Amino acid sequence: MKILDKVSKEIQSLKPYEPGRPIEDVARELGLDPDTISKLASNESGLGPSPLAMAALKEALDDMHRYPDGGAFLLKERLSKTFDMPADSFIIGNGSNEILELVGHCFLNPNSSAVFSDYAFVVYRLVSVMFGAEMIIVPTKEGFISDLDAIYESIREDTSVVFLCSPSNPTGRSISPEAFDAFMDKVPEHVLVVMDEAYAEIALCPQADSLSYVREKRPIIVTRTFSKAYGLAGLRIGYGIAAPEIIHVLNQARQPFNVNLAAQVAATAALDDTDFVSHCISLYREAKAYIEGECTGMSLEFVPSDANFMLIKVGDGDGVFKEMQTLGLIVRPMSGYGLADYIRISYGTMDENRRFIAGLKKCLDK
Repeated sequence: MKILDKVSKEIQSLKPYEPGRPIEDVARELGLDPDTISKLASNESGLGPSPLAMAALKEALDDMHRYPDGGAFLLKERLSKTFDMPADSFIIGNGSNEILELVGHCFLNPNSSAVFSDYAFVVYRLVSVMFGAEMIIVPTKEGFISDLDAIYESIREDTSVVFLCSPSNPTGRSISPEAFDAFMDKVPEHVLVVMDEAYAEIALCPQADSLSYVREKRPIIVTRTFSKAYGLAGLRIGYGIAAPEIIHVLNQARQPFNVNLAAQVAATAALDDTDFVSHCISLYREAKAYIEGECTGMSLEFVPSDANFMLIKVGDGDGVFKEMQTLGLIVRPMSGYGLADYIRISYGTMDENRRFIAGLKKCLDK
């Protein structure tokens, strides 16, 4: 088809994002009962969705013939109270991924560069390539910790965006508050710092106070999501927090009605569900201790994580991934991140975590 010749070289070069396999796909392929499969591949909530969010969603079902509020007024007002910041400091997206893409629309182009760590969230690469920006990929320090000194040294005059993530996906490592403050003290004003905090609410160690720099109206945007802590991944809703001037620019590139009504209603209610988030954190602490202990007992290397997932070095990551599926366990192979020796495991319920360990022992014949 001749029309395909008009597709930009940037888009042609992209390899689509590969999500964790859905339960239904694995069930069909392997002839398994979907109810017997545990999906521990996509860092989803181990306790399901927020009950308050689900209750609000059920009440709103009769309004699904209406368009959503294009400005997400009620959700922004609720976020404003949560963070004690003006409502115009927030932009709502179809997942925090859309906020990252809006950053690309507004700040990246073929005459610019973007800086981020290797083994970072793959969407940073996708967004950079999509808009023709040069990628400056900085090696992590030992233990997969982001090297903010090296990131700073890699910033050039044409650098428009630095992508940071804490805790980082897929490594689970955090940026220390001290390292982040030192970086922000010297980052040049012509650079937009994107602080991706998808796991902030359920982080298992103290995180940097990134919002203090938003309040100072520095060139920074903090991105968060309702997918992880609140269990609303299926509704696709996230948000960005930045100075109103930056939010205004991003809104100029945002599509109308980009976030559906169901997602807005559920997210607004979820912000009140602090008990649910606390229960999730308790589960993840228990799961982390259990799986790390079992891995140590099997002499398996792992990356200590501050989020609801962890990397485990198993040798042949793709092979273990495939074999685990036959046992009704979906994990994440990491070859796409250049970590072919690893799998990534999301913490599930403790029953699922114990089942995972039993399956891993069987696959590795430990």
